Amino acid sequence: MTIITVTTPAGRLGPERRRTLAETLTDAVLVPEVGQFAPLARSGFQVHFVERQADMMAIGGRLLSDLGPDADVMVIDVAVMDGDWRQEVRTAVIERVLAALADACGLAQPSPAWWVNFRVIDEGSWGSSGGVLSVLSLLDSGVFTEEKVKAVRAALGA
Repeated sequence: MTIITVTTPAGRLGPERRRTLAETLTDAVLVPEVGQFAPLARSGFQVHFVERQADMMAIGGRLLSDLGPDADVMVIDVAVMDGDWRQEVRTAVIERVLAALADACGLAQPSPAWWVNFRVIDEGSWGSSGGVLSVLSLLDSGVFTEEKVKAVRAALGA
């Protein structure tokens, strides 16, 4: 299970960009998480778009409404189930998320005011369908590569 929350100033991302990002942000996390492109795994991902009015966000101690229309602030929160999240895997996710955002927004590179938070939800701390979920129960689903299955089991001591 993965939840990606994109918080932007109101109107920053229109419906077409959100449509594109729903897919590309999912894949930006999915591939490093399971070790391969696995469309079946997409059902375990949610992307939430949150818009804030310009007077409800600030950067550098100034409201965006006071900075003008060129102020481009975004916060992307990626929350994932515990697993194989070594630093190089986290780095890959963050870089892929920022690249997907830049591409969807038609920019050559991400803005320095776009920030990504990467959070790992501890094993046993994620619930759905009336119970607690474990990444371990997903390892035999066929979406994880054999290498990733071994890495997740090692990371969790299972």
